[in-house]
Amino acid sequence: MFRPSIENDDLNALQRGMHCSPHDFLGFHCVNGRSLIRVWRPNQLSLSISCQGNIVRLEARDGMVGLFELDCSDLPFASSLSYLICMPNGQWIEDPYRFRCVFSELDAYLFGRGVHYEIFQKLGAHSSVMDGVEGVLFSVWAPRANGVSVVGDFSLWEAEVFPMNRHTSGIWTLFIPRLKEGERYKFAINQKGHINFKLDPFGFQFEERPATSSVINNKWKSYCWNDQKWMERRISSSYRDQPIAIYEVHLGSWKRSSSGTFLSYEKIAQDLSDYVSQLGMTHVELLPVCEHPLDESWGYQTTGYFAPTSRFGPIQEFQKFVDILHQKGIGVILDWVPAHFASDEHALSNFDGFPLFEDADPLRQVHPHWGTLQFDYGRNEVSNFLLASALFWLNVLHIDGLRVDAVSSMLYRDYGRENSSWSPNQYGGKENLESIEFLKHLNSVTHSRAPGTFTVAEESTDWKKMTASLYEGGLGFDFKWQMGWVHDTLRYLALDPYFRGSNRKDISFSAFYSHLEAFLLPLSHDEVVHCKGSLLGKMFGKVDVRFDHLRLLYSYQMCMPGKKLIFMGSEWGAKDEWSVLDSLDWIEQKSGAHFHLWKCLRDLNFLYTSTPALWEWDHVRIGFEWIDIDEKERGIFAYFRKSSVQTLLCIHNFTPVAQDDYNLPFFRNVSLIPRFSSDLEKYGGSSNKTGTIIKPNGSLLSLSLPPYTTLIFEVFFESRADVKGV
Repeated sequence: MFRPSIENDDLNALQRGMHCSPHDFLGFHCVNGRSLIRVWRPNQLSLSISCQGNIVRLEARDGMVGLFELDCSDLPFASSLSYLICMPNGQWIEDPYRFRCVFSELDAYLFGRGVHYEIFQKLGAHSSVMDGVEGVLFSVWAPRANGVSVVGDFSLWEAEVFPMNRHTSGIWTLFIPRLKEGERYKFAINQKGHINFKLDPFGFQFEERPATSSVINNKWKSYCWNDQKWMERRISSSYRDQPIAIYEVHLGSWKRSSSGTFLSYEKIAQDLSDYVSQLGMTHVELLPVCEHPLDESWGYQTTGYFAPTSRFGPIQEFQKFVDILHQKGIGVILDWVPAHFASDEHALSNFDGFPLFEDADPLRQVHPHWGTLQFDYGRNEVSNFLLASALFWLNVLHIDGLRVDAVSSMLYRDYGRENSSWSPNQYGGKENLESIEFLKHLNSVTHSRAPGTFTVAEESTDWKKMTASLYEGGLGFDFKWQMGWVHDTLRYLALDPYFRGSNRKDISFSAFYSHLEAFLLPLSHDEVVHCKGSLLGKMFGKVDVRFDHLRLLYSYQMCMPGKKLIFMGSEWGAKDEWSVLDSLDWIEQKSGAHFHLWKCLRDLNFLYTSTPALWEWDHVRIGFEWIDIDEKERGIFAYFRKSSVQTLLCIHNFTPVAQDDYNLPFFRNVSLIPRFSSDLEKYGGSSNKTGTIIKPNGSLLSLSLPPYTTLIFEVFFESRADVKGV
């Protein structure tokens, strides 16, 4: 029988999986005056259709296996015909090709400009109702694909059963009726006959590794939050002049069940919120919990930028995790990774058959350190993808801050590359202009659209104005990790005290530039991995001396300008290097010197959060003033920390020698009230009390300093306070 050439084109495109407008051919159509229902089931010989209450068994059309046609011209009301089709899994559904899916021109325009900040509401898999029928609307961006289909258990994972409709913006859509929450799915991307099964870039849940399918889950839209008081307070928060003490956590190894399996988000939240409250910290920072395939990557090789990892439960349980911590007064920071992404074949790499999310330039495509792929920040849609991810975590999942990973590698085109393996920017420089604009856009949009949240840059170079506002020519971050302080301090504390005098710059140097940026002092996971040993193992001396050093380290960190961060396990001086595969040793935490150290850090945290001089003027030059910078090479440092209402004197003795007659030139008519000593017996030291009120003798202050000790005094000027009443 003769078939019109246009029909042959449709059949040919369906067979090859490259039909871009299947709605124009499949479903209900009038053809040469006849009413036809067309269904496409590749490789299927028969099909059942329920029409007007009657089940009709159809055979494939002659010469075209997989194409089924039902002539319903003689049925009444043919133009509004209601019928059901039996899917490959045996379920009866309305014909997906009855429903015309339109991706609005406005949405496509905003996405193409890179400013559709809620594009996650449009792309992905969303529960929808069309013409009174419930189902799931699938949308995916794949501009250079020749054809895209939705596959899943409902299609027996056969490609081309449900081809999608292409819009001019390169977005493909399809509504499939009666699909439910929990169904697994992927997108079959056809590029010149070669098919790759890809996860949903905007998926909200994925299977637990090693499986890789996306999972339909829209329950996050109806989660009922109970942290309204927290969210109201955070809108007006000013973080730079507030105390921030962060507990950095890897959820998979913080605590596990007795059998070694992962705990649920809810169980972790209950235990973690109680623990962090007892420890006196203000925030937890989560090592990346965006979905990732490999445990050993710690989450830094991301595959799902809108999905909390399924290792601990679905997205709505993660919402409960955040909710519980907020109700306990604890903020939640996410370690977020926009610098690179996993190169796994099922994920974002070569998504539409060509580089799409990654940079197409071979000299900029692969991250030189990790073999992962680097985003193409110059493509508006890719930038929009990342910006929407940031806002999704901040606004939808109520995350309070983003620690932006590996910013250094984003700023420089030659980062980690040999001279001949990088390409300059349009002006011949090494700066990555596209990623710089992205970072500015990120900080601008998060501050305007998620008020009260903050961003932190993990950046190790001397890039200027990292935390200056955009109006001042900066990048707009709220804080920057002060990596120099970390490396200098740990190097100093690893030295034999005999050599410390000549290396005093390791302690003094960071204070001279601490006001140039808004810094955060991180004793992070980076210091206790890759055969670096634990913090306890880095300290000089035998075991008891190492604990003295850790008390000195933590009290020195607390006194210096900058917000604070410590990695889990370090609070009690874990003796072993951190392993992602095992739970922390909680028996160790309760034992001897470990528990003494834990109490020391706990008391330091409560002192810190209640003492404005330790945080109000963190990033202002007048908030810090040297008194003794160890010019005599004795290993002793003294300085003032100041606020608008308070002055502290902080003294650190980094030597094993007690200084029984340590003298400082000092003000007259003041008194010093002891607030903290790291040498107390309850912390593992030798003193049984913090000390007594001290007054200078004339203009000379004389103190007794125990070895390896920090002393903190509050300074009271007698014109301002009645010392006897303190």
